[in-house]
Amino acid sequence: MSLSVKPKHQRLVLLVIALVALVGAGLLAAWALRSQASYFYLPSEIVAKAPDPDRGVRLGGMVETGSIQTAADGVTITFVVSDGTARVPVTFAGIAPALFVEGSGVVAEGRMGADGVFVADNLLAKHDENYMPRELEGMSTDDVRAQIEATLQ
Repeated sequence: MSLSVKPKHQRLVLLVIALVALVGAGLLAAWALRSQASYFYLPSEIVAKAPDPDRGVRLGGMVETGSIQTAADGVTITFVVSDGTARVPVTFAGIAPALFVEGSGVVAEGRMGADGVFVADNLLAKHDENYMPRELEGMSTDDVRAQIEATLQ
């Protein structure tokens, strides 16, 4: 005696197996990426509850005026990031972006040190809303519009 499965039931079984496999793959991917997520913190959030020292995070805020100091090695810089409520000291060893200046916005990617200093691996500087590409500097508004229109054609 052989068991035969109707084609309708066979499709239903295959659909259930595919759905279970898809959900399993999604859960496996989420579990694998959980340690790779980089959370964004404001200085007041880090002061209130600092993340684990081994956890990669992003610290965002404004670079305090007068806080940027370059170490004797010429590569390491220290500065303070503030959100108007709290201040977090940051150290970074590397080449800072050209737009990284005091009083501007910055996002520092790195880890919180046990000593309360944020150790940045990467800096992302934000330009102001008055940004102008070098190619368009010195042009009048009409010249800029003409240049843009010529580029689009």
